[in-house]
Formats: sequence, C-alpha cells, structure tokens
Amino acid sequence: MIKYETHVLLPGYETNTYLVWDTESLEAMLIDPSAPSQALRDEIIAKNLKLNRIINTHGHGDHIGGNEYFHKEFKCPIGIHNFDSEMLYSSTLNLSYFMSMDVQSPIAGFLLNEVNEFYLGSYLVKIIHTPGHTRGGVVIYTEPYLFSGDTLFYLDVGRTDLPGGDMKQLIESIKNKIFTLPDETIVLPGHGPSSNIKKEKYNNPYIN
Repeated sequence: MIKYETHVLLPGYETNTYLVWDTESLEAMLIDPSAPSQALRDEIIAKNLKLNRIINTHGHGDHIGGNEYFHKEFKCPIGIHNFDSEMLYSSTLNLSYFMSMDVQSPIAGFLLNEVNEFYLGSYLVKIIHTPGHTRGGVVIYTEPYLFSGDTLFYLDVGRTDLPGGDMKQLIESIKNKIFTLPDETIVLPGHGPSSNIKKEKYNNPYIN
C-alpha cells in the first residue's frame, strides 16, 4: 500500500512537502522539501523508512529549500528535470534571492527527462514532464495519487509570469498529460488543498 503525508515546512509560502512510502518495503521518497525540518527527519527515522530519493517538481526556492538538509541526513540523491537543474545552486535562478532567502541546493544526483519510471517498493512511479510553470516542471504519478507541483492546483493552475513560464504550454501539459489520467486520480498540489482529475476537468476555469 502507498501512503503519504503532507508537511508544510515553509508556512510563509504554504508549500506542500510530501513524504510518500510503500508500507511493505518501507521505501520512501520526499517530494519538494521546502525547508529543513528536524521533526520530519525524526518522523522518517521513527517510522523506519528507507528514504532513497528526493524529487523536486521544479526548481523554485520554495520547493528546494530542504534539499541540502535531507540529502545530508539520509544520503539520498536529488532528482530534478534537466531543464531546471541549474536552478538548484543559483539563488537568482531559483528566485530565492528575491524571496529574501538564499537557497542553494546540492547538485542533482539524477536528472529527469520526458518520462521516467521507477518502483517505490512494488509500486510503479511515473514522473511526467509538464512544462509551463517552469521549463522543467514535472508531476509525479503513483496510482491513485498525482503530486502535481505547481502545474495544477485546486481549481487553479500555476503562475506563468516568472522566467520559463508559458501559459499556452502549461494548459497543453495539463490537457495532454494530466487529464489523460483516470478521473478518480487524487491531485495533491504544491500549494493548497487536494482535488481530483474529474473535478479539474469540468470545473477548472483556466481549462474550460
């Protein structure tokens, strides 16, 4: 069984960090660690989870601020799409400089491309390139969950007025790559409450 928990480690930006694990193997991944957190570190250890990868849905500072901390604590590699990889170690490119932060992450241990697949325990995880919010934005799908980063929100979409943003491309990503998933898929975004594919297909004002 796949389980997940939502942790808001950077309250000022309300970024959702997701801890996801297979309850049988206890293999785990951490999605978008926004800030260091000893409490989350201690929870991972208490649950006996084997954290084997950190995945960033994109390279903005409010989604990568905890990379260094968790990378050092658990000796696990960081994955990000190739197009956003330089954002990891540049506070100007990842925009944290303009957020009054100075986020510099370790370099990626593995790079994501158009479609990547791996197993978390016995569960298939697909990483799908969904450009539009950034050039290298991705979503992470493991049935029945879609971790949608800043591509798709509850009845909303990611902003496209930042470097690398493109509204036309974002809408195409959502329609052609996300809305092909089953209607009952639970959407877990980078900010805000959850949704599902059916609700977004028929009610999201940016899509219809």
